[in-house]
Amino acid sequence: MTRAFLRQILLITAFRLLLNTGRRFVYPFAPALSRGLEVPLGAITSIIAAGQFTSLLGIFAGPLADRYGYKMMMRAGLAMLALGMLICGLVPAYWPVFVGLVVASFGKTLFDPAIQAFVGNNVSFERRGRIIGIAETAWAGSTLIGIPALALVIEHAGLGNSFYLLAALGGISWVLMGVMIPADKARSKRQRGKVNFLASMMQLAKSRPAAGMLAFGFFISVANDCLFVVYGAWFEQDFNVSIVALGFSTVAIGSAELLGESMTALFSDRLGLKRAIILGPLMAISAYLLLPVIGQSLGLAMVGLFLVFLSFEFTIVTSFPLCTEVLPQARATMMSGYYATAGVGRMVGVLIAGFLWGMGGIAGVAAASAGFTFLGLLAVLWGLHGWSPLQAPKSDRNLVGED
Repeated sequence: MTRAFLRQILLITAFRLLLNTGRRFVYPFAPALSRGLEVPLGAITSIIAAGQFTSLLGIFAGPLADRYGYKMMMRAGLAMLALGMLICGLVPAYWPVFVGLVVASFGKTLFDPAIQAFVGNNVSFERRGRIIGIAETAWAGSTLIGIPALALVIEHAGLGNSFYLLAALGGISWVLMGVMIPADKARSKRQRGKVNFLASMMQLAKSRPAAGMLAFGFFISVANDCLFVVYGAWFEQDFNVSIVALGFSTVAIGSAELLGESMTALFSDRLGLKRAIILGPLMAISAYLLLPVIGQSLGLAMVGLFLVFLSFEFTIVTSFPLCTEVLPQARATMMSGYYATAGVGRMVGVLIAGFLWGMGGIAGVAAASAGFTFLGLLAVLWGLHGWSPLQAPKSDRNLVGED
């Protein structure tokens, strides 16, 4: 791997950390947002669900990225983040904030498939788990760095200034992306042809491995967001934590995610991605079922959350390099489809979490999350049965690390 390529990956990872913070901070701060905007908590969870719905719209971004290039789509995502957060800051009322946060979420939807396809086009399959594991540390970084930092901004400067800060950082990143990331290689005539969205989606439906991975992404995302959207309420209700303490509680989650991403980078290629994608859900199911058993104090609840997010992050990050090889001739299309179904899963998880929380508390939520993860495991076993990356058609690419 060249140093120039590694610098590009690290820079794009920093931009992605910002986008992830823009989407994720709403989860732990949902009670604070509801108080600041003077709306019920359910109105804030509706914003979260609408933000996840943008992942479904992002299914159209993949074919566009395959045609026009990945850099353009990544810059578009940063521009959407800056615009959305500026709207929130300028008009701090419920509906403008609703629109602004959804616009910012759409920025992440545009950005993510493009970077995954960028890596897939430039890194050999045998080494892809390592590079994608590095890029995915931006997800953990949002909880280790972004959300705690925003907690301090909200506490000392107010909610409105936190929106302005994210808008400014998004604009700066848009400029840096244009200056420091080289332009995409010229697209072939076939790639520049008219985008046929229906044909692109049919590729996903006709491929058994692709369909299995899409179902896998849906079910494990339902499971994770069921828990993620209620853990703040659980901590406030059972352990009486403050807003700053709640913000810094994400350090436990971020540490688990960072470790999970590091495990993918270090071990997934050695284990084999197919074996790793089976091990991950088994770990996650165990962690979900253990959470209500040990979560009798704040410290033990943190330990339980750590195990849940460690296993989930290892699972989801390991799935990305697999997805980039399922349809190598249309990587961004496959990744946008995967993010779309995962986004729908997150939206479903958000919408049913309140019901599960009301009916069974944290034990009910955890049991449901374990069940959905099991369905995801069945889906990936079905989809990848008999599949090998050696069977996938070759595409034109410059393989980093290959002679």
